[in-house]
Amino acid sequence: MSSISRQAPLIRPQHANSYVKRAQKLITSVDNDPWGSVLPSVYETSRVASWTPWLEGHERRLAWLLDQQSADGSWGEGPAPYRLLPTLGVTEALLSTLRQDTAPGVSRERLAAAVANGLAALRDLSRSGAWPDTAAIEILVPDLVVLIHEHLDQPEVAALSRLGPWSRGQRLTQPRGFQAALPDRVAEQCRVAGAVPPKLHHTFEGVARRLPKMVPAVPGGLLGSSPAATAAWLATGPDADREKAVTALTAVAERYTGLFPEATPISVFERLWVAAALARPGLPATCVATVRAWAAEIYDTTGVRGAPGLPPDTDDTAMAVLVSALAGSPRDPSPLSAFEAGDHYDCYVGEDTGSSTANAHALQALTAWLSHRPTTGNALQARMDLTRDWLLGQQQPDGSWCDKWHASPYYATQRCVTALSGHTAPTTRNAVRSAADWVLATQHDDGSWGVWGGTAEETAYAVQILLSSTDHTGTQALERAEHTLREAVHSSHHPALWHDKSLYAPHAVVRAEVTAALNLLQTHQP
Repeated sequence: MSSISRQAPLIRPQHANSYVKRAQKLITSVDNDPWGSVLPSVYETSRVASWTPWLEGHERRLAWLLDQQSADGSWGEGPAPYRLLPTLGVTEALLSTLRQDTAPGVSRERLAAAVANGLAALRDLSRSGAWPDTAAIEILVPDLVVLIHEHLDQPEVAALSRLGPWSRGQRLTQPRGFQAALPDRVAEQCRVAGAVPPKLHHTFEGVARRLPKMVPAVPGGLLGSSPAATAAWLATGPDADREKAVTALTAVAERYTGLFPEATPISVFERLWVAAALARPGLPATCVATVRAWAAEIYDTTGVRGAPGLPPDTDDTAMAVLVSALAGSPRDPSPLSAFEAGDHYDCYVGEDTGSSTANAHALQALTAWLSHRPTTGNALQARMDLTRDWLLGQQQPDGSWCDKWHASPYYATQRCVTALSGHTAPTTRNAVRSAADWVLATQHDDGSWGVWGGTAEETAYAVQILLSSTDHTGTQALERAEHTLREAVHSSHHPALWHDKSLYAPHAVVRAEVTAALNLLQTHQP
């Protein structure tokens, strides 16, 4: 662990040119990619394979899924609780394939062996507990358990001796903490309301079988920006717009070599988060016009959607306001008022659990707007004070923050510290100091930070937290962290830490955070 001590200034002007080049390259890459830099999802691909086996590339998807199985029989990334949903999804998809015989080119023996190993892994995973707050996990998990049991009860599956005890009546127990009846209750609420609310569109596959033809059409081709939800809609929905949905799925498959990410495209989210990260050390002059164009295109007076088919949300709306201000083209933050919920902002209408990072972004956006329009301060001050106090109330006893959109507390803590650092009240300064103390106490021996082991992404957040604290200047911790950032600044792939239905990594966003943190560190003067 590191302690505070005075060091020689870390000013290295020779690094400024390399930062500009890296930032320019990243901005150009993001600008040229309408999809976004994210890898395919095991879970999402499994659901498309299960719901639409007739879609071109089915056997390619199955072969890829088989290759992704871990030695312990599970699928997915991260600790055991994160692997439950992907393992359920792939196991169900393979059972569906065996039951319906939809892949003559794939060995049934290999499929059955993978299913047997997957079921054995699920027996252990179901006891893990401490489930992550990923999208609709409380609906998706029990729905898949029911589907798996339905497959195992079928004669053509029960006859597969390779399944061992699972072909003789052994069944999964409902994972601890999940309610088997919840998908049915949610579906009933939709039937009573006469519609499926937009917040359920992204994870529609969890209730689709219970709500045939309840979603009349899919604007834009993908339901809720989700290939899995769209495939489920195709299998259970009306005949209208089917060709549009198939065309959209096919386009995604072509982009990802037959596979599927959990949300697509992510270009709105990616551009806003990349621009905000690179603006911390300063946007290179050659990038400003592109970022302004992004902000102008993304900003919406009715609220910004993170992807087509998703409802407007606080997070993306706030980031659009923030990036506009950072790029010197401020835009009115009034669209945020639609998400006000007493002393904080709901991330979207109908939200169940609040988001510290969405509120941090909202506070940052309002602060940035006021830097350009100081005469509007009186009208916004009360709202900013409420949001600030709500954020302070979310801080953990150890000084960190956590959030439902990311597995790592370093991300949430950096967001909250950055937002609070613009406010000088004693309570905010104490909160920032406490966060910095937590960072210093949790550094790994190799100089990195990370909740499951050191990563460049989390190290970038930790560095920025320390640099935001005026009480912690010139630390050994920062000097030790530089090696981790320098080693990773040219890497194009990073561990999955972000929450959707399972874990994913928005690689361009992570590269921007690492690039920005390294530049801030190398030009830092205690």
